[in-house]
Amino acid sequence: MSIYTNIFDKNELPIRIAHNEQLASYKLADALYKQLPPASSGQPIVFICIGTDRSTGDSLGPLVGTLLAEKKLGSFFVYGTLNDPIHALNLEEKISEIKDNHANAFIIGIDACLGRMKSVGVVQIGDGPVKPGSGVKKELPPVGEIHITGIVNISGFMEFLVLQNTRLSLVLDMAKTISKGIYQSSLRYRYSESQEEYTSLQERPI
Repeated sequence: MSIYTNIFDKNELPIRIAHNEQLASYKLADALYKQLPPASSGQPIVFICIGTDRSTGDSLGPLVGTLLAEKKLGSFFVYGTLNDPIHALNLEEKISEIKDNHANAFIIGIDACLGRMKSVGVVQIGDGPVKPGSGVKKELPPVGEIHITGIVNISGFMEFLVLQNTRLSLVLDMAKTISKGIYQSSLRYRYSESQEEYTSLQERPI
C-alpha cells in the first residue's frame, strides 16, 4: 500500500499542515495530488513561486522554487527562484510569459503569508488563487487555480518590518517541507501518467 493512501480521505480545502509534524511532506503531497487535474487531461502543471530574496520572510516562494529546480519533476514546471524571482515588480509580465509558454495550464501559486501566532509554521493548501501582497496592503494580480501558502510570521503590525525580521531557519525548513511534498506529488503524478499510457496501449485494437 502506498504511504500516500488515505492520509486524507476528502478533497475539501483548505488543508493545513504544520511544517514540522510527522510525515508533513507526505501529507502535503497527498493533499496536493488530489487537487490536480488527471494526467489524461494533458494540462501542464505550473508552480509560480512568488517572493524575493531581499526579505527573509518573503523568500519562501523563491526558496521553494530553487529547491524544486534541483529535482526532476516530470510534467511539473516551476517558475520563481532565488536567481530569477517573481515579485511585485515583474509579476504581471511573468504571468503573461508563463501563460504564453503553457497554454491551458493548471497553475499553483506559492507564497509566504502572515497569520496568527499559533499558526506560524503552518502550510496551507487552499482553493482559488493566492493574492500576493495582500498582507502588506499591495494590490497585485491573483495567481493560481489553487495555492500553497506558508505562514512565516505574525500579522497585524508593521508587516514590512515583520517580514524583514523573520527567522531564515523557519522559512528554509518550511520551504524544504513544501518542496519535498511537491516532489513526492510529482512522482505519484508521473506514475499515474505511465499507468494511463499503459492502459491506452492495452486498449488499442490489433
